[in-house]
Amino acid sequence: MLMILYRLFRLPRHYKRMIQLFIDAILLTLSFVMAIWLRLENLEPLLNPASWVMWMTVLPISLAIFARLGFYRAVIRYLSAKALKTLLIGISGSAALLVIISSLLAISLPRSTCLIYPMLALLSVGGVRYFLRSLNMHSMIRYKARVIIYGAGAAGSQLVNILRQGSEYAPVAFVDDWRGMHGTFVEGLQVYDPDRLPRLLKHYGAERILLAMPSAPRSRRREILRILEPLSVPVQTLPSMEDMIAGHARLNEIRDVTVEDLLGRDPVPPNQELLDANVRGKVVMVTGAGGSIGSELCHQLLQQGPRELLLFELCEFALYSIERALRQRMQEQGLEVSVRALLGSVQDRQRLDTVMRTFGVETIYHAAAYKHVPMVEHNVTQGILNNVFGTLATAQAALACKVETFVLVSTDKAVRPTNVMGTTKRIAELICQALADHQSQTRFSMVRFGNVLGSSGSVVPLFREQIARGGPITVTHPEVTRYFMTIPEAAQLVIQAGAMGSGGDVFVLDMGKPVRIADLAAEMVRLSGLEVLSEENPEGDIEIRHTGLRPGEKLYEELLIGENEAPTAHPRIRTAREHYWPWSRMEAYLGQLLQAVEYLQHERIRELLMVAPTGYVPRDGIVDLVWLGRNAASSRQRSLDLPLETGSRPARASDTRTTAPTAYLSSTSLKG
Repeated sequence: MLMILYRLFRLPRHYKRMIQLFIDAILLTLSFVMAIWLRLENLEPLLNPASWVMWMTVLPISLAIFARLGFYRAVIRYLSAKALKTLLIGISGSAALLVIISSLLAISLPRSTCLIYPMLALLSVGGVRYFLRSLNMHSMIRYKARVIIYGAGAAGSQLVNILRQGSEYAPVAFVDDWRGMHGTFVEGLQVYDPDRLPRLLKHYGAERILLAMPSAPRSRRREILRILEPLSVPVQTLPSMEDMIAGHARLNEIRDVTVEDLLGRDPVPPNQELLDANVRGKVVMVTGAGGSIGSELCHQLLQQGPRELLLFELCEFALYSIERALRQRMQEQGLEVSVRALLGSVQDRQRLDTVMRTFGVETIYHAAAYKHVPMVEHNVTQGILNNVFGTLATAQAALACKVETFVLVSTDKAVRPTNVMGTTKRIAELICQALADHQSQTRFSMVRFGNVLGSSGSVVPLFREQIARGGPITVTHPEVTRYFMTIPEAAQLVIQAGAMGSGGDVFVLDMGKPVRIADLAAEMVRLSGLEVLSEENPEGDIEIRHTGLRPGEKLYEELLIGENEAPTAHPRIRTAREHYWPWSRMEAYLGQLLQAVEYLQHERIRELLMVAPTGYVPRDGIVDLVWLGRNAASSRQRSLDLPLETGSRPARASDTRTTAPTAYLSSTSLKG
């Protein structure tokens, strides 16, 4: 039977339409005959040849009405309520024809016959189609993964219809928190109490759970995921309502559970006045525009209607990617903003001056930085040149070009750092604080926050990749904790915080509660339908392996250096006044630091980093790859008793750089 049905559905479309016409003709005729028999309990009216003449007139016209209404264009496997409505109209027209033509031919039919006939026709013509549809759906269940849907609301109902038409999942039951729904049926599926999930999974043989609650706040989704986590079945979810409204996703896109759901952090509505203050109608420049934070900043800024948006980026491909993404978004949303893609390095003062003067930049968001802790630890001089002197060059160019607002995107790793990257970001903050105190034409602000989900170097994509490979998941230390925030929320808060500053302010974003990375990894394993392999559970699937802290890595991150903090107009932004050096002292210090960097004096660099008011306390020895390589080469020379070269100066970091390093400290730039 199933094989016949399969072959029937595989026939060419015109053959299937002819078969439907033939079967409908038979079913309508049988409905007409049965209507007479049910009314009179005999078939005497059919002995009159005129009755058949009448019916042979009604039948083809009825079929023509069906065809005209598009009934034969509907695919039986995907019949919907619209097809039923079309059928009702067609059969009503057929019944009306029966009444009219019988009157014209003066054939006496009981009036109730004309009421019984459409009911029988609806049951037979419609019933056969829905029977074939359900038979096909039942046969396909064998090839689909059975799923239970959490949430019997409108989204869950729509999801059932979408899944039934697809080839991957077969919904078998609903669970819902609302007691009033328990025991009811939605789309033919019973709704159960979530407490019965363990038994339902076994009873129905369900292989995964789909969370169909796009309107629920993240905190509620987090609570539900906590309940589902011990079940060790894969959990997937529909996109959030925010993503669907923003056009980032559609209802039929089933996704893996995101870390945003795991963290359960609900976004706070933005303050539109703060978003507009430094952006609307202005020329805005973003350095590091192709990076994780920089690219999201560009997307957020685009929505606020700047006059011009300048994308400043060193990496050609990253610049190309963000420009293309922004132009596509502008086209989709009908936005009219002048977007300009500009290649350049934040260490190139001349290029920065040229760009800012040419376009008349009014607001700068400085997001360009090296952020990967071990990478900077292994490349100390380049990290300092980019993060410290790149910030200095950008800030001095902003002063020279009379930029109104300069916002530095900083990091929680700048607080009592144990690594070079965090120290360079704290020195970048000190530069902005000193320059804010030294002049009044440009307003400097710094915004400090923790890890952002999905950024380059984020652990989340790495964990997903490791789970997909079957493990192990690598975590540096069982107690390592981090603050997390989504990239869109971080970018939005950066824009708002930048509008609050009066000059020299350090803004700290509320990151919520810190998360243990090992716990996050374990949750991701369990919500993937697997179990953590450990001594307590030797039958588990994925091992969480601790690899040890990397050079410069801290167990815990902080957001504030002292206790001197205060609230702001935004509930998720706080401000702090922190100790810094005046510009005269800062300028002298930077000169010494630049000289040490120029001559690759790594011991001197470390001394200088510890001298500045950064709180830098290194946990490890120097691991710069060039420094290690030179020491290894010197050791080899000594072991071979080779004479060292004489008369040559030490190698300098600027030997391969075209930009004059002394330009970083040009005093004229402060005078404009």
